[in-house]
Amino acid sequence: MLEDNKYVRFDWAAKRMLRDKANFAVLEGLITVLLNEEVHIVEILESEGNQENYYDKFNRVDIKAKNSLGEIIIVEIQLTRERFYLERILYGVSKAITEHISLGDKYDKVKKVYSISILYFDLGIGADYLYHGKTVFVGVHTGDTLKISDKEENVLKMKTPDKLFPEYFIIRVNEFNQVAKTPLEEWIEYLKSGKISDSTDAPGLKEAKQKLQYLKMTKEERTAYDKHIDDIMIQNDVLDTAKIEGLAEGRAIGLAEGRAEGRAIGLQEGRAEGLAEGRAEGRAEGRAEGNNEGKTEVAINLKRMGMTDDDISKVTGLPVELIATLV
Repeated sequence: MLEDNKYVRFDWAAKRMLRDKANFAVLEGLITVLLNEEVHIVEILESEGNQENYYDKFNRVDIKAKNSLGEIIIVEIQLTRERFYLERILYGVSKAITEHISLGDKYDKVKKVYSISILYFDLGIGADYLYHGKTVFVGVHTGDTLKISDKEENVLKMKTPDKLFPEYFIIRVNEFNQVAKTPLEEWIEYLKSGKISDSTDAPGLKEAKQKLQYLKMTKEERTAYDKHIDDIMIQNDVLDTAKIEGLAEGRAIGLAEGRAEGRAIGLQEGRAEGLAEGRAEGRAEGRAEGNNEGKTEVAINLKRMGMTDDDISKVTGLPVELIATLV
C-alpha cells in the first residue's frame, strides 16, 4: 500500500475518530452492509463499556450508538482471545437495554439492540467469516412462526419477536481469505488488512478513504497510532511465544514419559512400583517448574510493555510479590 493511501486500522478509528459526528458515515456504512438496509447514526452513547482504560490499548474497543429509529447499536472489537466472550456480549446487550429504560417506564420504551462483534481471534469452530443470530418463536408441533398483534392508532398491526429482540453479528476476521467482490467483502478486507480499493462503492468505505488517512492525522496522533500498532505486535508475539513454548514443553514431557514407561516394562513388580512413584513425583515437579518458567517469561514481557504488577498477576496467576522482583 502506498504511503499516501495508508488507512488507519478500524479498531483505532473506532476509539479515536468514529465518535465524531463528522465521521458517522463510516460506521453507518458497516452497519448498512450488515443489515442490508440504510442506517443513520444520530448520536454516540456513553456507558461503562464505552470508556477508555488500560486494556483498550490492545484488547477491545466499544462503540455504543443510537440510530434514527432509536435502536441501540453496540460494536465491539476484540483482538485477543476471551474465554467467556459469548457471555460478555449477552451481558452487554442486556445492560444496554436496561440502561435506556427508566424505572416506571412502560415496556414499550424497550428498544431493539444490534450487537456487532469484530473478532481477530478464532471463536469456536465454523467455516464462515460472518455469523448472524436473532430470536424467533417457532411452534413446536406446527412449525409456524409466532406473530404478535399490536394496535397502534386504532390500526391493528402484526409484528414478530425478531423485530424487537436483539440481533447478533459475529465477524471472524481471520477466516476471510477471498477476493473481495461485494460491499460486505470489501468491508471485511478492510477490517483484516486495512486496505481499501480505489474503485470501492461500498457504503462507508468511500468516506473512510477521506476520513481515515494516516497522513491526515497530526504528528502526535500518528505517534500514538504507531505505538498502538507496536503494542499489538508485541502482545501477539508474547502470546504466540508462550503458546509455542507450552506446546514444546508438552511434547518433551510426553516423550520422556513414553520412554520411561517403555523401559519400565518387564521390570520386577517392586521395582516398577518404585519407578512409577518416582516418575509421578518427577513429572509433578517438572511441570510445576516449567509452567512457572513460562509464566515468568510472559510476565517479564508484559512488564516491559508497561502493564502493572496487579494486572500481570491477573493474567499469569503469579503473585504480585514475585512479579515486583522481575526485570
